[in-house]
Amino acid sequence: MIARLKQLLLTASSGAADAPSSRHQMAVAATALMVQLARVDQHQDERELKTIVDCAMTSLSITREEAEQILEDALHQANSATSLYEFTGLLNDQLDQDHKLVLLESIWRVAYADGRIDQYEEQLIRRMADLLYLHHSEYMLARHRAERAHQQAQG
Repeated sequence: MIARLKQLLLTASSGAADAPSSRHQMAVAATALMVQLARVDQHQDERELKTIVDCAMTSLSITREEAEQILEDALHQANSATSLYEFTGLLNDQLDQDHKLVLLESIWRVAYADGRIDQYEEQLIRRMADLLYLHHSEYMLARHRAERAHQQAQG
């Protein structure tokens, strides 16, 4: 899953003249969705933020400092965002269905990071899936994959 997310963010902007900038914008947009999710239950859990940073480090093959910078940029953009479309619009322009499914699975992993799925988290993820033009079956597939990964991590 992490390898696919890495491929998603690296190949989505291949061929672009400003590929590093575009990759950073994609990473920030994807991370901002995860930040919005971490905040929806009015309790931004450190485990969720750590999961966001860990996903960025693994998927982008970057250092913790670089991942934390992406998170900081995403936190700033999430604070000033007026809608999720600011992020999903950019992602829809750059990603195919498979890559969006991988992203949704990562979003679910953030939701599972604190060990529970709040009703508001579930509703927000459903809205994100809709904005990413993912079908209900893809939404459920991403959820089941993330849930299995969480259960395996718990031992």
